[in-house]
Amino acid sequence: MSGAEYLLFILMLSIFLGFELINKVPATLHTPLMSGANAISGITVVGAVALAGTGSENMAMWLGVGAVTLASINVVGGYMVTDRMLGFFKKKED
Repeated sequence: MSGAEYLLFILMLSIFLGFELINKVPATLHTPLMSGANAISGITVVGAVALAGTGSENMAMWLGVGAVTLASINVVGGYMVTDRMLGFFKKKED
């Protein structure tokens, strides 16, 4: 099995596993689970910054910048969803 075939196998396996796991999550847990998963994307930001900072190739730098941008949007969105969700549990003051 070559490297490309191995990576394609991993991609297909992760797509199938992700689909099965998301379908098993009850609707009441979906939003908290996804907001937490988006917040964990901070790890992706660190990896993308490392890739963008290598400066070895122009393509790697642009892919790193794109990854930083998309992962940052994901992190901010995760925190916004979490904040909004926690707002539902605050006591309303009259």
